Amino acid sequence: MMSSRTTQRIAAAAAGMAVAATVGGLATTAMAADDPTGVDLSVTIEDNTPGALSMSVAPNDGVVLAEEGSDAEARQFLGTLPTVTVADTRDAGEIPEGAYWAVVGQASEFTAEGRAPIGPEYLGWAPRLLTPSPSGDVAAGEPVSSVLPDGSGGAAVGLEGQELLLSTWASGAEAGPWDVTADLTLRTPATVAPGDYTSVLTLSLFEG
Repeated sequence: MMSSRTTQRIAAAAAGMAVAATVGGLATTAMAADDPTGVDLSVTIEDNTPGALSMSVAPNDGVVLAEEGSDAEARQFLGTLPTVTVADTRDAGEIPEGAYWAVVGQASEFTAEGRAPIGPEYLGWAPRLLTPSPSGDVAAGEPVSSVLPDGSGGAAVGLEGQELLLSTWASGAEAGPWDVTADLTLRTPATVAPGDYTSVLTLSLFEG
């Protein structure tokens, strides 16, 4: 025969089981039904990728220089650089105070199988800014002439070293992006050997 205390413990345990079962049943019912007390949640996460200073060159198949304007002193070949774009997507707070940037270009020798190379000093350019700069803080570089002057008045040094294509002394002063191109002029001695010559014009973006 069970004592009165034992009977109370069993009754309490049974009651607990009944309560647990009832609560579980209610939870299942609430989840299955359209609960008017439910709260929909949403959030918009903004892109926080840091901005960047970048340079790109328009898609191209290379530049073919065509002969035009040759004379008794030199053979001359002209072409146009594909559009070069500089973009700066940084916020003002990401740009160091006093920062500036510049795009420079330098050419390699023109080479052809079985022919003496044509040095990069014979290649000149005249940069042209295609995007207006209201403040004038972004500007194209000065013309650079072949060592065989072409009458442009540019410095007769050619693209043997790094020459300025585009620059600014106030990073972030204008929104951009900025587009620039250059008229290319190759002037060789009139006695240059015929052949299919190739060169590479390397463009680089620097920030200081």
